[in-house]
Amino acid sequence: MENPRVLFVCLGNICRSPLAEGLFRKRASEAGLTVAADSAGTGDWHVGEPPQQQSQDVARVAGFDISDIRARRVSPEDFTRFTHIVAMDEMNERDLASVRLQDGGTAEVARLLSYSALPEKNVLDPYGMSDDAFQKAYAQIESGVEGLLARLRQAH
Repeated sequence: MENPRVLFVCLGNICRSPLAEGLFRKRASEAGLTVAADSAGTGDWHVGEPPQQQSQDVARVAGFDISDIRARRVSPEDFTRFTHIVAMDEMNERDLASVRLQDGGTAEVARLLSYSALPEKNVLDPYGMSDDAFQKAYAQIESGVEGLLARLRQAH
C-alpha cells in the first residue's frame, strides 16, 4: 500500500492548515510513519506569505517550526497528488468540491474533526482573533491529527 500523502486545507493557508501540516509531520515522524504532508488554502489572498505569527508562536511552543511554509492555493491536481485532503471546516470542504475536476482523482476528502472525538465539527478559524482563539484552534487540530494518524496506522 502506498504511503499516505495528506493535504490540509483552510481558507487562506496562514492559520489552521499550516499548524495541521506541521503537527502532522511531527507526530508522524515520532510514530515512525512515512508520510508526505502539505497545506493549501481555498482562497488566494495570502499566496506566498508565511503563516501568521500567532500560528508560528503556537507551533514553536508545541515543539515544531512552520516558519518555512508559504501559503498556496489548492489546485485540481491536488486531488490526484494526495491520498487524503483534509478540510478544516464545512465551508472549506464545500469549496474543495468546486475545485475538484469531474475526474478529480482518488483523494479521500474529509473534515479534520471527523477523525476526532470532539463534539465540534469545524476547527475554529482564529484569523484576526486573540491568542486564546489560536490556542483553541490548535487543541482542535491536535485532536483531529491524532485521530487521523491512528486511522492511517490501522490502514498501513
